[in-house]
Parts: sequence; structure tokens; C-alpha cells
Amino acid sequence: MSGLAAVLAGRRTAGVHRWESALDVDDVRAATEHAGWAFAHLDGAGRESLPDVLRALGEALAFPAHYGQNLDALNDCLRDLAGPTVLLWDAWGGFARADLRWFPVVVDVLAHRGDDDPPIEVLLRGPGPDDAVPLLD
Repeated sequence: MSGLAAVLAGRRTAGVHRWESALDVDDVRAATEHAGWAFAHLDGAGRESLPDVLRALGEALAFPAHYGQNLDALNDCLRDLAGPTVLLWDAWGGFARADLRWFPVVVDVLAHRGDDDPPIEVLLRGPGPDDAVPLLD
């Protein structure tokens, strides 16, 4: 968990990373919340289309009912998060492999936060393309 610990402590910039960890979701939640960050979990199994992923992101991050489930709305709602957030996205590889057009766009929206936006660390856990995003070690 050293890479995640560095992000939570502010010694490493938050972003989108592949994460090789067998920790239980509840343990990741506890460590994240102990550091003062919010936690969300997305089980990506079977979510291989952009609409499915956008819906799941909205549910996982508890976006408001008016969330439009499109990329602009995703970006806007990420700006409105109450504070620093860790999103553990299990089984992300299905979407990454099934939608070569939209996966990198979603990653870009998640990764590029403005200076005034709350940081978000997205942990992509499970098998997926090794070259999709950098590894958090």
C-alpha cells in the first residue's frame, strides 16, 4: 500500500493508476477514511460500455440525481466532490478492452483535475491492459 499511502499523505500526486493489491475493499476504505479521504468502490464486472460505466461511476461516487451520465456531467460532478476521494475500480479491464475509443477519454476526465478541484485517486485493480495507465507501486 506504499504508493497509496504516499498519495493519501500528499507526497505523490493523485491520478489514475493500475493497482496490484489483494486488500479487501473494507480495508482499503478504512485506510482511506483514516487519512481523511472519502472512499468509493466500483465493481466494473460486466460494465463494458460507456453508458454502463458512466452510470456506475455516478452510483459509486454518489453523484446527485441530476447527474447527466455523460462526460461533461462526469467532469462537473467530480469538481463538486466534497473533498479528496479514492475510487477503487475493480474489474476495469473489461471496459478498457471492449471500448478502445472511450476508455482513454474516461481516464483523461478522471485524471485531469483543476487546481481548485478536489483530488481524486482512481485505483484500477485487476487484470487489464498494462499500457493503459501507470502502475501505482
